[in-house]
Amino acid sequence: MIAGLAFATLAVTGSPAQAAAKPDPVQQAMDSLAKADGVVGAIAELYEDGKRVGHASAGSRLLDGKGGRIPSSSRFRVGSQTKVMTATVILQLVKEGKLGLDDKLSDVLPVVADQDLVEKADEITVRQLIRFTSGIPDFFATGKFDPFDFTTYYSPIELVKASRSLPRTSTQFFYSNTNYVLLGMIIEKVTGHSLSAELAKRIFEPLGMTLTYLPVKPPQGIVGPHGHGYFPDEQGKLRDMDRQNASYGGGAGGVISTARDISAFHRAFAQGRLLPADLQRVFTDPPEGMPKPPPGGGLCGGKVAIRPWAGGAPGFNAVTFVTADGRKQLAVSATVTVKDLRSLDTAVNQAAKAVFCPKS
Repeated sequence: MIAGLAFATLAVTGSPAQAAAKPDPVQQAMDSLAKADGVVGAIAELYEDGKRVGHASAGSRLLDGKGGRIPSSSRFRVGSQTKVMTATVILQLVKEGKLGLDDKLSDVLPVVADQDLVEKADEITVRQLIRFTSGIPDFFATGKFDPFDFTTYYSPIELVKASRSLPRTSTQFFYSNTNYVLLGMIIEKVTGHSLSAELAKRIFEPLGMTLTYLPVKPPQGIVGPHGHGYFPDEQGKLRDMDRQNASYGGGAGGVISTARDISAFHRAFAQGRLLPADLQRVFTDPPEGMPKPPPGGGLCGGKVAIRPWAGGAPGFNAVTFVTADGRKQLAVSATVTVKDLRSLDTAVNQAAKAVFCPKS
């Protein structure tokens, strides 16, 4: 059951009677999500064929109900949805013949072999980096990077070097951000331009994503009105995560966007306007060792083909739900106080279900 039914009144021409409008399913969904444990504020916008057909905000901009509502058009961190963009640029370079999927990491980035930054760099391919089958561990797992430190700059090569202290992981599938740090470095090596410049030139500008950007150095934060997320420190005290270290994001999770902009990207991606189908499948097909996802991402009983693209970090969670034909997108951003974002999966999926399959 969806809580928080809201009713509005409409003036009827020629009559004093007031008619109740139908409840907005997007607002209902966000009202419900904002009541979930650990959610501070939640915003969403629904797009169909590029037109906004629904939007909502619930909860508050700051902790304990303070700061008012977050405008649904606000910027937010998209987290690992950035990886789809980074992979898109890499695969465009493959299409242009500037890079090969089977090129070895040691050949395209000689520094990682010369300085022994990546074990078996002469065996790992670009394809394996894209598909998380390289066996390279995640630099976050070293414990060397403080989530509350938003001022210290770490170069991408320093992040890669840190991951070298950990043992190799599975080469079937292992989700490691280091793969996408390396892909960002490859983009810069091949093009001679910064990752942020290539994302802007190839994705943001062509798709009219005018409010989207990639911060590259701390202490850059979110420009304009936005929600604040929180994360407990070792003593259990909630710390404001409004500022985050841009060094940790990059091509793995650093992009800041809006519901409108991120919907434009996923619409173009789903409709094949950014990559040919064979190259797109390099990223979208389940990696070795991973089962095929259920139809519709488990929503609507498989009756509607929907793919969720998710991203998160301390203090925030962002998911864009996209129909297989690319016609509809529901972009959701929640600011949170929980350590384990997986605890919100059910609430976020229920919100999407209320919008895409209201009769189920």
